[in-house]
Amino acid sequence: MKRFVGQGVVLAILLAFGFWSGLAQQPRIESLLPQIRLPQGFKISIFAWVPGARSMTVSSPLGVVFVGTRQDTVYAVVDRDKNGVADEVIKYATGLKVPNGVDFKNGFLYVAEQHRILRYAAAEFDLYKPFPPDVIFDKLPDKALHGWRYIRIGPDNKLYVAVGAPCNICDLEGYEGTVLRMNLDGSNPEVFLSGQRNIVGMDWHPRTRVFYATNNGADGMGDDVPPDTLIRADRPGLFFGFPYVATAGGKVKSPGYEDKQPPMPVTPAVMEFQAHSATLGIHFYRGKVFPEPYRSGAFVARHGSWNRSTPVGYDLLFIQFDAKGNPVRQQPFATGWLGPTGAWGRPVDVKELPDGSLLVSDDFAGVIYRITYTGK
Repeated sequence: MKRFVGQGVVLAILLAFGFWSGLAQQPRIESLLPQIRLPQGFKISIFAWVPGARSMTVSSPLGVVFVGTRQDTVYAVVDRDKNGVADEVIKYATGLKVPNGVDFKNGFLYVAEQHRILRYAAAEFDLYKPFPPDVIFDKLPDKALHGWRYIRIGPDNKLYVAVGAPCNICDLEGYEGTVLRMNLDGSNPEVFLSGQRNIVGMDWHPRTRVFYATNNGADGMGDDVPPDTLIRADRPGLFFGFPYVATAGGKVKSPGYEDKQPPMPVTPAVMEFQAHSATLGIHFYRGKVFPEPYRSGAFVARHGSWNRSTPVGYDLLFIQFDAKGNPVRQQPFATGWLGPTGAWGRPVDVKELPDGSLLVSDDFAGVIYRITYTGK
């Protein structure tokens, strides 16, 4: 009898913390995985179960995958035997304020909260009890809308921070609507680019080292207006037009700004995506395992629409680049998270493991997928 009561108490605790529902979700997601359609020779599997998985970064040399969330926790995912399935998911840091953005360099883990950036020294040294972090930058706008920050360390060894507009369409103040660039200790911050509404994914072309980013357009203007965009910045100081245009580098004027002139020339986007598809993470493939057409091309995660009559997105796109490093076409790569009865997954970020496989985070299903190429 005591044993039965004890199990009931444990079950109540698990339910109270949402743990049981997460476990119950796992068989369902596994059963739906065959619905994902990939090009011939590719395979998708479950790498790890991570609640609210968002931005990812892969450490070196141990290959720990650090995962940010829009909750209060950063996770460390460990695949010790390198068999493509995580052995352990660890709560690396908790009690944080929307620690969405993560990146790793030279032993340091960088975490972007809504209002500041933290740096954890020797991040791989003790995943269970990390050293207290240093606050390297604390002047980010502390506003909730588009307040989940995205960070990347560029080939110039600088830290890039995307600061979205805290609104749908509005006048901007301070660092709002910019991408900041600073030293890895947080010193010498500068505005790298401005006039962006909500830049999410950032990466650099492997050969040209030119900066590319995905941007989400404004809502409430109709099903097909404005498009999400891909922007390119080959030098600092470019202006992409928001809020005078409704999406970075776009042509559609924002409501209320039709008669207003931008303060400087608007740099046009280099590619458009379907409106409201919510293009998020972008990753240039640097490995040699995928076939030649995928090398030095970019994978883009589309989180999916929430304010459109007919849902779109919920997939992965592939962008092909020409020999000069220019984007030339986009095509579906992984589809199937959106089914006849609705969406069961929402891709967020794409990163590459040392073995050349891709990781794709999904904050809706609470999972990280692994995509491999078998050639069969």
